[in-house]
Amino acid sequence: MTAIQDKSDIIRTERGLTINGTRITLYDLMDYIHAGYPVKLIRNYFFYITEQQFNAAIAYIENNREQVESEYQQVLQESDINRHYWQEINKERFAKVANRNPKPENKKAWEKLQVWKTRLAAEA
Repeated sequence: MTAIQDKSDIIRTERGLTINGTRITLYDLMDYIHAGYPVKLIRNYFFYITEQQFNAAIAYIENNREQVESEYQQVLQESDINRHYWQEINKERFAKVANRNPKPENKKAWEKLQVWKTRLAAEA
């Protein structure tokens, strides 16, 4: 890990801008900020970090908004690419699983599940 500033509360790791001593990235906070959550509510979600760590993260975001925003958008794009990749990889596997017949010992449970699925589909 390399520090952005000596003894900084915010460091750059392989995961990006991170609150020192945690695995929480500033992009985790940005998810809530972009969703329009008030800072007090965001603080409640991150109750396991100190007030100093939280305040340092919020201050860093405010003081370096353009840089953090740019990196956040890149993280979102990479996440979207990864999600699409794994959806494609697993699409065939999920189709095979959905079409498998149940084992004989699970047949009654499977039939109950099908009844519930039919009910839920009818209610929707």
